[in-house]
Amino acid sequence: MSRMFNDNHRKLTGNIGEDVAAADLESRGFTILRRNYSVHNVGEIDIIAGKGEDIYVFEVRSRLNAGSYPDSSESVTASKRRKVLKTAEHFIDEEDLYDRNIIFEVVKVTHDEQGNVVKIEYVPF
Repeated sequence: MSRMFNDNHRKLTGNIGEDVAAADLESRGFTILRRNYSVHNVGEIDIIAGKGEDIYVFEVRSRLNAGSYPDSSESVTASKRRKVLKTAEHFIDEEDLYDRNIIFEVVKVTHDEQGNVVKIEYVPF
């Protein structure tokens, strides 16, 4: 398999994972506030959602059953966490949400070899 195919396949799997995660969150009563919220030279957040008075920051990790990490949440490195935190600070400031609880979670979306979603899990950041 060529590298370009691998990169395109990975991006497609990631996009599907984010769409599935957003739909799952909505089915659980969350309101999606932003998707792919980005701050130049700071970072990006996959999904920001609200539920009740709380704001949730979700990093989506979408993988096939087998991956380079035994657990996809482990792929959220310390560096990635810092970037997400800094990006969330911009969102909180922009939306004046200083009085809200901010909860960080990883959404683990697991696909089978055919690309079908077989599992969605939520793990504290």
